[in-house]
Amino acid sequence: MSDQHSEQLLSEVAALPALPGVYRYFDAEGVLLYVGKARNLKKRVSSYFTKNHGGTRIGHMIGKIARMETTVVRSEAEALLLENNLIKTQHPRYNILFRDDKSYPYLKITGNPEHRGGGAASPATTFPRVAYYRGAVEKRHRYFGPFPSAWAVKESIQLIQKVFRLRTCEDTVFGNRTRPCLLYQIKRCSGPCVDLISPEAYGVDVANAERFLRGETQEVMGALEQRMMAHAEKLEFEQAAELRNQMSALSRVLHQQSIETATDRDVDILAVKVQGGRACVNLAMVRGGRHLGDRPYFPVHVEDAAALLAMEAETDAGAAPAPPPVEAQVLEAFIAQHYLGVPVPPALITSHAVDRALVDALTQQSGTRVSAVHNPREQRRIWLEMAQKNADLQLARLLAEEGSQQARTRALADALDLVPDNLDELRIECFDISHTAGESTQASCVVFHHHKMQNGEYRRYNIEGVTGGDDYAAMRQVLTRRYAKLAEAARASEDPDHPTSGSARMPDLVLVDGGKGQVSMARSVFEELGLDLALIVGVEKGEGRKVGLEELVFADGREKVYLGRDSAALMLVAQIRDEAHRFAITGMRARRAKVRVGGSQLEDIPGVGAKKRARLLQRFGGVRGVAAASVEDIERVEGISRELAEEIYRALH
Repeated sequence: MSDQHSEQLLSEVAALPALPGVYRYFDAEGVLLYVGKARNLKKRVSSYFTKNHGGTRIGHMIGKIARMETTVVRSEAEALLLENNLIKTQHPRYNILFRDDKSYPYLKITGNPEHRGGGAASPATTFPRVAYYRGAVEKRHRYFGPFPSAWAVKESIQLIQKVFRLRTCEDTVFGNRTRPCLLYQIKRCSGPCVDLISPEAYGVDVANAERFLRGETQEVMGALEQRMMAHAEKLEFEQAAELRNQMSALSRVLHQQSIETATDRDVDILAVKVQGGRACVNLAMVRGGRHLGDRPYFPVHVEDAAALLAMEAETDAGAAPAPPPVEAQVLEAFIAQHYLGVPVPPALITSHAVDRALVDALTQQSGTRVSAVHNPREQRRIWLEMAQKNADLQLARLLAEEGSQQARTRALADALDLVPDNLDELRIECFDISHTAGESTQASCVVFHHHKMQNGEYRRYNIEGVTGGDDYAAMRQVLTRRYAKLAEAARASEDPDHPTSGSARMPDLVLVDGGKGQVSMARSVFEELGLDLALIVGVEKGEGRKVGLEELVFADGREKVYLGRDSAALMLVAQIRDEAHRFAITGMRARRAKVRVGGSQLEDIPGVGAKKRARLLQRFGGVRGVAAASVEDIERVEGISRELAEEIYRALH
């Protein structure tokens, strides 16, 4: 194995210290292959280069290593945290990797008595509102969560409205009400906007809502009962009745939510399922004693990483023990990566045992004691069984979808006589043109690769310099812009069938949404660029433009092909074509809207802050109303000078 590597790399391996650390392998092009951690860097890394791994997955990866970087740390816990920081941010090819581009939603209660900032009292502090929130948390507000989904947050907000009647309206709406809204009428708000409740009484409701969200339900019930009895003793029966109704609403909520434990207030339940080379980790959340739902995660590179981790475990043991189960490896990778950016609760319930060092590292990182239990009892076991069942179902769904998509890819390749070296590498690009009566013409290019649409590779092209509504000229422009550089690279490439330019490469199939006219235009572009005409296929509407009757038109002279209404190949073509159309029309609409308001929104105009913007929108009913107003009309709005009115008018025209 060492014969494949440079003397410099092998000398670096030989010079490594016997200390804990993190190592990173790169290929000849600088692509990160693998990130690993070790108690003993010298022993661990040397094992990669001294053993014969043959034609295995491990051997394939090791054969690509051209460069190595290492970082020495003080402890195994530090190595664990650094390793997963690097995995999460740099996406190595052979590590188990969880991708989630969505931040978790929170429930926010505006204002924070402990962080007023010294300013004057505002509606946010006097009468806090409850709201859905996603983003970075701030000290001037109070946050509860995270929640597994937007639905879970909104359900919690509805419960708070029913029981504690906190407001949900924006401050701009709150400050301009003259009479209570519908939510007050249906007993979902106490009407603070028109002084139907005192700040003190509203503050008590806010405090009770916070205690409810923290799981202190019995304490809230006790406090409400004491207040009800106090009002009754003073013969204030109306106030006592209101509190009685509040207690009844809270009792119904507790019954519906099946809050049966007072000990487990914040818990995460993690169940894993591995099958067919794919894995699913299902994360269920309990917050404040309430089960809020779950969310599935699907890692990539499971088989490659499992083989490497098993080899590392054998090296550390010095013998040949049974490697850790793949499920445990996936679970540990998820825990290490997920809780880098999300608060960790004090208790984790797991379907498989996880490394104690990992739990200790979480404790060290979060500053709170974290425990992990993999063989729970009673209510915890019920939660775990629910999470495990959902993991099984989600993975089965994923495998079914992937199998179906791969079958469609194969059907299309067979129907069009495409012979890619690897069906997984089949790349299709599809183009569509969109405009409104010639206005704001925009072309879209969507990409299908690895059996699925690759959103990150989509591109939009603003079409300029052509007659409005001339779709043929627009298609000529977008194809030329898309493939001119690749054609130039093809002429200089050793493999003209697969030219590359940077990270891009020529697709195996180019779909254009249109019939003979668009295909002829694409043909002329490819002839000028010297590209293969066999790549071009037009999707022509069938008789009556009915779905399922589309025909494929070829640029290289082949006869039209009708695949059949139930053809898996046609389903894939229609899926890609429809995605190109959706992407084009959404971009065109956004561009058109921007043009019609002069390309500038109110927040972009110097001198127009939050208050002035709110007044303008309230007076004219929206940005379009402001754009339709005259300078004199704009000047009549409170706080808007003549000069600023003229500036606003110019910006919107």
